[in-house]
Amino acid sequence: MPSYDRHRRISKRNLRLPKPGAGTQSTSQPQRYTTTASPRKLRTKLRSRKRARGSAVKGARNRLRNFRQASILAVAITGLILIMFAPSEAGLTQDMYDTVAVVEEVAVQDPASGGTVTEEAVVKKKGSKEATDEAIGALQGLWEGFIFNLPKIIIAFITLVLAWLTVRVLRAILHRTIGKWQSASAVISLVSIAVWLLAVGVAVSVVAGDIRALVGSLGLVGLALSWSLQTPIESFTGWLMNSYQGYYRVGDRIQVGEVFGDVYRIDFLTTTVWEIGAPYQPGFVRAEQPTGRLVTFPNNEVLTGSVINLTADFPYVWDELDVGVANESDMQLTMQVVESVALGLLGDYMKGPATAYAQLLQQAGLDDTVPDKPQVFISMDDSWTNITIRYLVGARERRKWKSELTLRLTMELNKPEYINKIIPVYPRQQVQFINSDGTPAQTSPENSGDS
Repeated sequence: MPSYDRHRRISKRNLRLPKPGAGTQSTSQPQRYTTTASPRKLRTKLRSRKRARGSAVKGARNRLRNFRQASILAVAITGLILIMFAPSEAGLTQDMYDTVAVVEEVAVQDPASGGTVTEEAVVKKKGSKEATDEAIGALQGLWEGFIFNLPKIIIAFITLVLAWLTVRVLRAILHRTIGKWQSASAVISLVSIAVWLLAVGVAVSVVAGDIRALVGSLGLVGLALSWSLQTPIESFTGWLMNSYQGYYRVGDRIQVGEVFGDVYRIDFLTTTVWEIGAPYQPGFVRAEQPTGRLVTFPNNEVLTGSVINLTADFPYVWDELDVGVANESDMQLTMQVVESVALGLLGDYMKGPATAYAQLLQQAGLDDTVPDKPQVFISMDDSWTNITIRYLVGARERRKWKSELTLRLTMELNKPEYINKIIPVYPRQQVQFINSDGTPAQTSPENSGDS
């Protein structure tokens, strides 16, 4: 076999370079070498394969769980339909006899042989006509069961209508009596749900005709619902927790997970907010102002994530503004000028919120001194110095106050008396030419000829 083919069949893993003079390969024949992948690339490929296998296993588990939940729900719904329309098929009718089935063997005269055959032999000889008759008989039995249970169904429907009227009356009464209570909406909703559950239970009992069948059917349906409706149940639990704990109310500015906005509506399973833009998340608006979009998220986020409320008990937040100056600036003078500008704008505004904030901290047992005027701090950055102003403003007014403070600072720092004393800093980019030997070039490449 030619040496070219032999080298082509060598795997990348077992490749070894031949030593000079070793082997039977001619020196005139060109050699073909295959380089191995770097360890970093191999690790990357292994990670990608593991992620692919993990995602495939996760997808298979999700499909298996959905199939199991759908199967349980289908069995429960089938049992409920049998209870409502054909209680005799579900074993719910009360007969005069015991439930023990008596099987008798019926003798049938066979005209051909003159003998007798059992019922099993007759069943084996049935054709398509007998099967069709059985199917029609089953449909007729189902229809007769529906006609037989029609009065019960009418009574159950009347029970549900009465429950609807009762719920409306109770909601009106509760709104008048406890409408101003903080958890009034939760109590009214729970009372309505309790009335509806009772009415549905009574309706199913009337149709089934046996309270034991009702308990069994409700248990089966409850098991199916607990498997197939896990997320709605968690969302309803989150709504209950929020209703009694008061994590957020309509009109509050909140952040739950990746959602940030003002609460617009709170339902049993979901919460809808008017979205607010923010610098740390992509969107149409990169500031804390409305984007005009409505965002809906499930209430189970209350149980699984963090809830940030900016306006619940204290509608003010701390904000900061950085002013960058060159390191050659007079830092003491810069801090005095910046503090005077901030004090002139926010000095009187911060007194009321600072007092309220201090009272809340004292009630919670947190003895902390709250400043009632803007504070100025200094910190070093890469190639300049930051003068940071810290101040307290309304949660819905951060952009307005920051814009006004930035404008006043710019006008003040640009006055002639601060020239060469307060030096502003701007983003700068420096290009350094390197010679071929790695030393910095003193002149441009056109003059020196190096690059």
